[in-house]
Amino acid sequence: MTRKLAAILVADVVGYSRLAGADEDRILARLRTLRSDLVDPTIAVHNGRIVKRTGDGSLIEFRSVVDAVRCAIEVQTAMVERNIGVPPEHRIEFRVGIHLGDVVEENDGDLMGDGVNIAARLEGVARPGAICLSEDAYRQVRTRLECAVTDLGKVPLKNIAEPMRVYLLQVGTVSQPASARQPGEQPAPKRPSAIAVPDKPSIAVLAFNNMSGDVEQEYFSDGISEDIITDLSKLSELHVIARNSSFVYKNVTTSVPEMAKALGVRYVLEGSVRKAGNRVRVTAQLIDASNGGHIWASRCDRDLTDIFAVQDELTQEIVTALKLNLTHGDQDRLAQGRAVDVGAYELLLRGREQASAHNRTGNRAARSLAADALAVDPDYAAARALISFTHVLDYVNAWSDDPEGSLRTGLDLAQQAVDMAEEQPNSHFALGMACMWNHDLDRARAEVLRGLALSPNSAELLTLMAHIQIFSGDPAGALETLDASMRLDPHHPELLFQFLADARFSLGEYEQAIAAIAQRLQQNAQSETAYALLASCYGHLGRAEDARQAWEKALQINPDFSIERRRRVLPFRDPEDFNRRVEGLRKAGLLVPDLRQC
Repeated sequence: MTRKLAAILVADVVGYSRLAGADEDRILARLRTLRSDLVDPTIAVHNGRIVKRTGDGSLIEFRSVVDAVRCAIEVQTAMVERNIGVPPEHRIEFRVGIHLGDVVEENDGDLMGDGVNIAARLEGVARPGAICLSEDAYRQVRTRLECAVTDLGKVPLKNIAEPMRVYLLQVGTVSQPASARQPGEQPAPKRPSAIAVPDKPSIAVLAFNNMSGDVEQEYFSDGISEDIITDLSKLSELHVIARNSSFVYKNVTTSVPEMAKALGVRYVLEGSVRKAGNRVRVTAQLIDASNGGHIWASRCDRDLTDIFAVQDELTQEIVTALKLNLTHGDQDRLAQGRAVDVGAYELLLRGREQASAHNRTGNRAARSLAADALAVDPDYAAARALISFTHVLDYVNAWSDDPEGSLRTGLDLAQQAVDMAEEQPNSHFALGMACMWNHDLDRARAEVLRGLALSPNSAELLTLMAHIQIFSGDPAGALETLDASMRLDPHHPELLFQFLADARFSLGEYEQAIAAIAQRLQQNAQSETAYALLASCYGHLGRAEDARQAWEKALQINPDFSIERRRRVLPFRDPEDFNRRVEGLRKAGLLVPDLRQC
């Protein structure tokens, strides 16, 4: 055996005995799924070693407290999202204790000693969804934390001789429902308040309710809704709100007219999905928000293998109900078949759900699930496109040991997806994104234009086009494109504010760029790229102290932030566009050497 200093994390499920007593088989199945999809991949990403598991509990060793805390925060944050809409009595919630201390490692890898005991006692005093740190652990990470920290003072811990100072990180709390809301319902989103309804027919497809009685089937009902949005987005005579915005109203108490007003549409489609064994029931109804009337309703009971036919029928019935005059191009796009294995389709839906997390763990899980879909159906172009997307994200975010290799793989897979399914917009999106990061801006633009010809309502493709325009030296055109994207996606992702800031910066409009960055940081305070650009803006405006604070924040979030790598990765057609960003930092006195030669 050996004695060493280690960062120890102990976690367990709150109220596990009660949950298991109510339905042991289901809780075990849900816990296994959480471990395979979320917990274990996150531990691996943060260099953790699972020492042992004791039923619902886990003992994990990390190389550093920073790794342990980042892992815990990522898991607890993800659990907030997974518990949305789940009644409190059915939620799986973790509590975590972390300590840096002396441990004894046995020959079989097991850990013993005070370090383990203290971490276990800290876990015992943590609140549901929270993380408790010892003072020794907190000292290692206190300058890196963005979440709320509560100093609990000296707390007596069971079987520990002296009380210990404990710090509480409350990062995983699910909002308690207000008295006016039903359990599981969320407050209505505040942004935006109202948008003008376009002249042509406009529709928002809400997330279909999961009626399967199993929250783990949420991905399937969400996937059905998203595919209907994708189909409707192909129609040039229809204004279709993006999934990102219509899904904001999942599990909220807002009325249909209020939702329609906020999204700027006249029609709303809502429905439900019940999946049981090899059968699936899909119900849907189309509502005219101007008067609350039901225009059309439908219910389909089919074998699961008929799910694509069900989606096609719903889309055609919506077209008929709205009395749309389809062009020949629209008719051709709707007539395209879906010869896909249902098992592969379900795996892809799971993969898309994981990818929507936009983090390293979700990216890795999405790639694995899409690869499983390809193993079932090697001709599944959408799975290749998703895998391509994950490899390109690895390159952009330096999430892999070989970023350049990730980009090459992403480019190859995207080209394969286009070759296999040239008529699919997501194939062109994947190839356009890969080409952009490969510094082939002209080809990227051509792929996005082809994708928009196939799907005129794609906010994703419009946003990618704006990104290409910024790198190509057309920031004014990018602002127009972003405006079109925001009309389709009023509750757009916070990353879009970064693109707005980039475009404003390129135009020399530094005050407007700062305003856009502020909006992004309100939603994501952990963006080092936002703080780096903010520092450059302040530098150009002569606000050296503000620039210094922003730059320190960027390095605090990511100590490995590299201007040299950003210069190499960002595909600006004109190098001076990047040099202007460096020049702002130099003006603020943040960079002593001239980094133009980096």
